[in-house]
Amino acid sequence: MTQVRVLVVEDSAFMRRRLTSIIESDPGLVVVGIARNGEDAVERVRELQPDVITLDITMPRMDGLTVLIRIMMECPTPTIIVSSLTQDGASTTLEALELGAVDFVAKPSGTVSLDIDNQREEIVAKIRGAAEARVGRRRSSASLRRQAGAIGRAERSRQAGGDDVPSRLVGARRVGARASSPTARAATAGAIIAIGVSTGGPQALLEILPSLPRCLPVPVVIVQHMPPAFTGPFAHRLDAASAVSVKEAEHGERLMAGTVYVGPGGYQMTVAKSVTGGAPRIRLSHRPRGLVFCPSVDVLFDSVAWLYGRSAVGVLLTGLGDDGADGMVAIRRAGGATIAESDETAVVFGMPRVAIERGGADVVAPVYQVADRILDALREKTR
Repeated sequence: MTQVRVLVVEDSAFMRRRLTSIIESDPGLVVVGIARNGEDAVERVRELQPDVITLDITMPRMDGLTVLIRIMMECPTPTIIVSSLTQDGASTTLEALELGAVDFVAKPSGTVSLDIDNQREEIVAKIRGAAEARVGRRRSSASLRRQAGAIGRAERSRQAGGDDVPSRLVGARRVGARASSPTARAATAGAIIAIGVSTGGPQALLEILPSLPRCLPVPVVIVQHMPPAFTGPFAHRLDAASAVSVKEAEHGERLMAGTVYVGPGGYQMTVAKSVTGGAPRIRLSHRPRGLVFCPSVDVLFDSVAWLYGRSAVGVLLTGLGDDGADGMVAIRRAGGATIAESDETAVVFGMPRVAIERGGADVVAPVYQVADRILDALREKTR
């Protein structure tokens, strides 16, 4: 059996030992090297050429984001970010995902954490999943320009000793300027776009959502596998990059045309009829229990299929496993249109592959064509 070769980049001696112990508890994984700071990490990646990197964000000499930029430019390697659950940690982790990291492990709070042992299954599963990821997948020229711009801003910010204040200020200006937009109106009837995504999702959504028009006549609901502390900041970052309004979904709110709703981590999100009539509403709950993912793509897609039927457009993007595959089948059987991301661009061709195999995809397309395919399907649904 070929082992997955892992490089651990971590400045805490305690965390290095703990991560190494967890990784090597799985016979299919082996730690081939340790890096104690950012400069050491870049050299070790060149020297060892690991299959997967676990990367701490806060390190001396060269911080994790700068290390990631260097890795993605010089020797692209699947990278898992190890980050805190603080607001700053979430923001930095999301920036790392936009720059090319494939996944992250939320480090429990505290300078010394014993709880990391409780995440053994998650850490092992994410490393195995990352080993299947293909970084540097083909994307549109616009997407590449956005990433190049993000890399340039990050490098300049690091050199100046600052943080990502400019992008946050841009986001704040856009939200304020758009708040009074007349395009936000209740989606009393008609179609809906439902998107499910996991590993590699931030880059995929940053490819698709900025390509949707501000006057989009239907709402969009999204499930991205993320923990609670991350989905709110993630929605803000998507909002700053998009013409449509993007927000974290709230229980009971009406679905509005031209608005994108990101399911909050820790809750199952569904769409439901309003008991008072009018526009359908968001419903958040902790049921059904026992599912691997919360939020789950299948749970959302099943509700979309039931409520919208042939007026639904379902989209399943990159991700490990099969969440959303059965939901795609349900939407298609109800007469809705379904689009799966192709192997050409999927960072992990898991969820869309299973949907295709189960007969849940009308259209298979690379991520840089998905927005156009969505709009094509929408024109058919709203004629």
